[in-house]
Amino acid sequence: MKSFNNIDDILDFAMQAEQDAVDFYRNLAGLQKNKEIAALFTEFAKEEVSHKARLKKIKEEKAYAFTTEQIADLKMSDYLVAIAPNAHMDYQEALILAMKKEKAAFKLYIALAQRTSDADLKKAFEALAVEESKHKLRFELEYDEHIMREN
Repeated sequence: MKSFNNIDDILDFAMQAEQDAVDFYRNLAGLQKNKEIAALFTEFAKEEVSHKARLKKIKEEKAYAFTTEQIADLKMSDYLVAIAPNAHMDYQEALILAMKKEKAAFKLYIALAQRTSDADLKKAFEALAVEESKHKLRFELEYDEHIMREN
């Protein structure tokens, strides 16, 4: 696993992870036959762009005041089968994919937090994990609202 020497290293890593997510969602949007699903993935990509910009601003302004908070976890993604990205995804599959991706990002940041003994680095990783859990919750709520209630 990558080693980090300071908070700037973490922020660079997190910004690259956000860029990877942007690229992932844009690629999926480009593959979609369904214009509504393509628009959904484009929206996900825009959100990841804003997350990257936020991290960049934190780095540039040296505003390292991270807070951690408890985010509700509906645990829906724990019970849904993983979906492979494909050109014919429907809205439900797109949401499942997004939830699984955000859960993986959350787990990564938690694992990194557990691997450091530096209190500031630990706080930074935990704050990034909170951000990913917020993203996952948003997708879970969307799934609950538009998929679960329709069934």
